[in-house]
Amino acid sequence: MKKLTSSIIGGIAGAVALNILHQAVKEFLHEAPRVDLVGEEALSKGMETAGIEPPTGDQLFAATMAADLLSNAVYYSLIGFGKKKQLPWIGAVSGMAAGVGALTLTKPLGLSDAPVNRKTATKIMTVAWYTFGGVVAGSIIKVLRKK
Repeated sequence: MKKLTSSIIGGIAGAVALNILHQAVKEFLHEAPRVDLVGEEALSKGMETAGIEPPTGDQLFAATMAADLLSNAVYYSLIGFGKKKQLPWIGAVSGMAAGVGALTLTKPLGLSDAPVNRKTATKIMTVAWYTFGGVVAGSIIKVLRKK
C-alpha cells in the first residue's frame, strides 16, 4: 500500500484506539484521565476568542471528539514517515511525547490541568493511553506497508 494512504489509515486507527480507551476507562476508574474535559475547555475558549458562541452539552462533547479524532489522526499519521521496521517504536515514542505534552502543556495554554494531572495514576494513564495510540498507529502502518 502506498506510504501516504497507509499513514492516514494508521493515524486514524491510532486516534480511534486512543479515544475508545479514554472513553471506556473513564466509565470505570475515577483516576482515569479526562482529556475530553481539557478538549471541551480548549474548544470553548477558542470559539469564544473568535467571537463564536460555543456549543454546550452533548454538542460540545461531539465537536470535541471530532476535533480530537482529527488532530490525533493527523499527528499519528506522521509516524508513517519513519522507516518501516521501526514504525511501532516510532509510534511508541511519538505517543509518549503526546502524553507528556498533554500533562505539561495545559497550564501554559491557559487550560485546567486537573483532568490529566490530579493523581500519579492519572498521569501514568495519560502517557500510557497516548503511547498505546501511537503503537497502534505504527503497527497498522507497518502491516499495511507489507501489502
